[in-house]
Amino acid sequence: MAGDTPEVPLLELESVIGFNGQVFSGLIAHPDQEHLIYPLGCTVIIKSLKSNKQEFLHGHTNNVSCVTVSRTGKYVASGQVTFMGFKADIIVWDYSRKEMYTRLQLHKAKVEALAFSPSDLYLVSLGGQDDGSIVVWNIESREAICGSPASAHSAGHCLTVKFSNQSDYIFVSAGNGTLRVWELDLPNRKIRPTECQTGQLKRIVKCLEIPEDDSFFYCGTTTGDVLKINLKTKLLNYCAPLKEKFSKGVNTLKMLKTGDMLVGSGDGMLSLCKEANFKPMKKVQLEGGVTSITLRGQGHQFFAGAESSQIYRFNYADFKEELISTGHSHAVNDVAFPFGSSDLFATCSKNDIRVWHTETSKELLRITVPNMTCSAVEFMRDGRSIISAWNDGKIRVFTPESGKLMFAINNAHSMGVTALATTSDCKRIVSGGGEGQVRVWEIGQGFHRLAETMKEHKSTISSIKIKKNDKECVTASSDGTCIIWDLVRVVRNQMVLANTLFRCVCYHPEEFQIITSGTDRKIGYWEVFDGSAIRELEGSLSGSINGMDISSDGNHFVTGGDDKLVKVWGYTEGEVTHIGIGHSGNITRVKICSNSKYIITSSADGAVLRWKYPHPVSD
Repeated sequence: MAGDTPEVPLLELESVIGFNGQVFSGLIAHPDQEHLIYPLGCTVIIKSLKSNKQEFLHGHTNNVSCVTVSRTGKYVASGQVTFMGFKADIIVWDYSRKEMYTRLQLHKAKVEALAFSPSDLYLVSLGGQDDGSIVVWNIESREAICGSPASAHSAGHCLTVKFSNQSDYIFVSAGNGTLRVWELDLPNRKIRPTECQTGQLKRIVKCLEIPEDDSFFYCGTTTGDVLKINLKTKLLNYCAPLKEKFSKGVNTLKMLKTGDMLVGSGDGMLSLCKEANFKPMKKVQLEGGVTSITLRGQGHQFFAGAESSQIYRFNYADFKEELISTGHSHAVNDVAFPFGSSDLFATCSKNDIRVWHTETSKELLRITVPNMTCSAVEFMRDGRSIISAWNDGKIRVFTPESGKLMFAINNAHSMGVTALATTSDCKRIVSGGGEGQVRVWEIGQGFHRLAETMKEHKSTISSIKIKKNDKECVTASSDGTCIIWDLVRVVRNQMVLANTLFRCVCYHPEEFQIITSGTDRKIGYWEVFDGSAIRELEGSLSGSINGMDISSDGNHFVTGGDDKLVKVWGYTEGEVTHIGIGHSGNITRVKICSNSKYIITSSADGAVLRWKYPHPVSD
């Protein structure tokens, strides 16, 4: 079976655009003060703050749900989600070697939270709501010491754990109506909880912060207030603020050396508060709820992560936010390079189109259309416009420099515009829609008109490619057909039929063959001249193939789909030459840049990955 032999070499992953801002406290500044650590899909990313270079910790089989770093920085630990009834792994990584130190398995379905003891001896882990247990692990022996249900039967789910700063034997757990201080009794291999007394107060605690001296600890709640609890007596000291609570709850807390507190709330506000009353002295509004705050060194600089997949940097002195990393927080539907250039590329998703600088992964431009989803994007060959397809039935055309709307074609398709292609003379757009129609639009200075409508497909058009001479195009549809159209006489030349929902189609650069793929996981080669089938490859073992692109010399093509693997194939041999492992969402699009230096792939979890193209290209 092609592509599943383990000897196939791996593609080199060069960079990843994205950050999972849904993971609470998932963004961590490493104690070496030079790196940020954060999750994206099933990967943990280590990013240098100086060079922006990324390193990747691969080993999880599903999305990373929590990350923590030991106080010395020697270890990183990450937990994942998995399916009901299956064990969810914790991986402890050796930070200096960037490799797995050990894999720990006890929890079912999800690891909710992790914390290292102050001298790196122990790791405490908390299972998700289907699991509900707390386990303490010995790092040196790589074994579990003991475990216990996280909360009493009468209480709700536990959501977070944190070790004290002075003792390797005391940690705190908190959640829905549960707040406990635990002591580890090592000789008897037991952990013993003491309930904290909060009187009449009922709260759901989302985050904990314990100051250096361990005298008190703080609990951020979904109600938008903070509880202060005495760690020795386990009694409630106070609950603040009384009046103006933090909107949409407190997601994350960080105490500074000054004794002041940074508070990140669900409405995207990052506040600097006096510890006594939690009145904000300074505040900054970020995009999306704040889910992580992490200090660099003593906290002269700190970073915040938000649900919008953005990472911000702050200097304590001026308390101004600086956006240092952006990413899509919804599925990426298309990727496009400008003609003949590999320096930048565009991606599109729900609400926006973004243009990225290829080498640095910096976002250069964002075009926002609120509450709409962009399903396809294309650069006009002369580079003067970006053409885009939207689910409200419009084709929108923007300028690539400023992102200003040049014009829109309203009601281009009745059930949303789903695919696009442009002719090389820049005078026509061919579009496809959810209702199965293919339309040709003439565009010019200040005008656009519908030239032709071709009604043969019965269902959504998923992909359109136009021949170099603009006289022919091929459309792929989820009705199980690909049609080759004569664009001069506007008639069907050929039709290709298969028992599949076609997702992608490509012309071979010599344009005598097309290759197709879709939900039946097969890659089909077809003769353009008469539509006859030439050969069929087994493209994937599981899930549909959603993206495909051919190299400019026609020697190789790349596929990606629901098996989350990027595969490079030899065109004539029909064998896999390289496999790329790194996506954790279904791959939606695959593009090879024009000088064949990179492959860009995008996925349903919002990630955009750049791989080194593995073959020399013959001219």
